Amino acid sequence: MMRRFAPLLLALGFGLIAAGPARAQETPPLLRPHFSFSGLFGGLNEASAQRGFWVYYKVCSNCHSMHQLHYRDLAGIGLTPAQIKAIAASVTVPLGLNDQGVEVSGPGKPTSEFRSPFPNAAAARAVFNGAAPPDLSLMANARVGGPYYIYSLLNGFVKPPPGVKVPPGRYYNKYFPGHMIAMPPPLHNGVVTFADGTKATVPQMAHDVATFLYWAANPEEVARKRMGVRVVLFLLILTGLTYALKRKIWSDVEH
Repeated sequence: MMRRFAPLLLALGFGLIAAGPARAQETPPLLRPHFSFSGLFGGLNEASAQRGFWVYYKVCSNCHSMHQLHYRDLAGIGLTPAQIKAIAASVTVPLGLNDQGVEVSGPGKPTSEFRSPFPNAAAARAVFNGAAPPDLSLMANARVGGPYYIYSLLNGFVKPPPGVKVPPGRYYNKYFPGHMIAMPPPLHNGVVTFADGTKATVPQMAHDVATFLYWAANPEEVARKRMGVRVVLFLLILTGLTYALKRKIWSDVEH
């Protein structure tokens, strides 16, 4: 009797063994922290967005570009003209061709595009074993989950499950599709210092940079929500006035 069922039991055993790593490779639900811009009446937390820019400036910009942004755009997160000018001047950007037709570089200006860490995608791929770091300008809109994906990814670097082998040049991230990501963990506690005294923990930095990247991809959203709130309030007031006027006009008829 046991011999008859031995092949079935053996197949079932191998099936369970094979299913183990598959379950280990499943992507868990994204982390869902609170963001100030969430909800119908949400708005931009400028302090968080400014800290997020600082994380990008000090950490992320070493590998990732943001071609859609210029330094003058930082006025949208509350930076002053003097701050923007100082930030732009702290980096070296291409300035075009000189009179001899030679490409020259120099300090950035508020009108300059965010400095790119590599001259082109081919140069980036050469540095990162064929995987060019993506541009972050629209990252918050390009991934399912948006800022929640960014936050989860930055908090998702963990030791691989037992039996999972990570190839050379890859890192295990439980929120990245397939889990094998070419980017090493970019954030570590205290890797930056915030001017407002906020403690630079990994969750805090991940939250702030996700806020900044969401603003970068949706710079008009705060103004759009404010306009929507004003329109709703106007319609409510107009409805109340219309009702009051109707009661006044028809009061004699009703009596």
